[in-house]
Amino acid sequence: MNPALDVALKIVGGILIALISIFIGLIFKGIDRKIHARMQGRIGPPIWQPFWDLRKLMIKESMVPENAVPWLYNAAPLLGLAATITILFYLPIGGLAPIAEGAGDLILILYLLTLPAVMMVIGGFSSGSPFAIVGAQREMVMMMSYEFPLAAVIVTVVWKINAALGPVLQAEGLKAFSLSTLMIFPIWGIVGFVGAAGLLLCLGVLLAVTPAELSKVPFDAPDAHEELSGGFLVEYSGRNLALYYLMEAAKTVAVTALTVAIFFPYGISGLFGISGLAAQAVDFGFFWVKVFVVMLVSVTFIRTAIARFKIDQIAQVFWAPVLIVSLTGLLLVAVDHFLFF
Repeated sequence: MNPALDVALKIVGGILIALISIFIGLIFKGIDRKIHARMQGRIGPPIWQPFWDLRKLMIKESMVPENAVPWLYNAAPLLGLAATITILFYLPIGGLAPIAEGAGDLILILYLLTLPAVMMVIGGFSSGSPFAIVGAQREMVMMMSYEFPLAAVIVTVVWKINAALGPVLQAEGLKAFSLSTLMIFPIWGIVGFVGAAGLLLCLGVLLAVTPAELSKVPFDAPDAHEELSGGFLVEYSGRNLALYYLMEAAKTVAVTALTVAIFFPYGISGLFGISGLAAQAVDFGFFWVKVFVVMLVSVTFIRTAIARFKIDQIAQVFWAPVLIVSLTGLLLVAVDHFLFF
């Protein structure tokens, strides 16, 4: 293929992936709010409410506080959204190969996932508000708490792929850290029953990390409205706040799609003997069903059933039980490999 044409197609594909993911992320946000309300015995807002909120914010002026650092204050939401959209380029959205796949996708994604949180911290500190500064401090503590268990899950999966399929990957020119490899060799197919138990623990850890990555209850201490009036967002308004709104929608898709890519990279078209473009369309729709189910389990149900944790409790949860569970999962996968492979 012509290199210029290839670059043009990747640019167009990237724009489409970003638009589709943000659109679906906003729909998921509306559905999440609706189900959450129903589970509490309320009617809840319309599913399209996030789009109306976004439109309202986009037509309003962005106010910059008197004590803010203007360039940092305005740059933080834009850079946070850009980092979140970049993650989508390395994920197999809809069962399709990632637009920007490479040898170290999972490592890069792990780093990119921290950037939106870092931008929220920078935005909070640069606003000059004491409420925002406290929220930014809490975000830093929470980020440092859940990153280690998340890294342990990724290391577990990659180590097992490399240990079990190293020669095969080398012969095929594939890399253990690439999500495309997990699409070809699903992790559940290369473990025994002990390793499957370890992977279930790792899946549970990833589901626990998801609401923390998205700052959802019970891990919403950084922007607790009852305590901090919105935390790091307290001074944001207009288009800047809309960018954070879009970042949240895109990150919801990115984090849940990562869970699907690692643990549930299966299509459904083969079960019905569908092939060609019809198979791609069916698998594309099935992918979003899987993403929605992960969001429902890890975000909607958890934030409805559990009250907010204090920031010290969040640190204790991730540095004690969640970390222990992730390392136990790693140990079980390692034991399974040395016993049965």
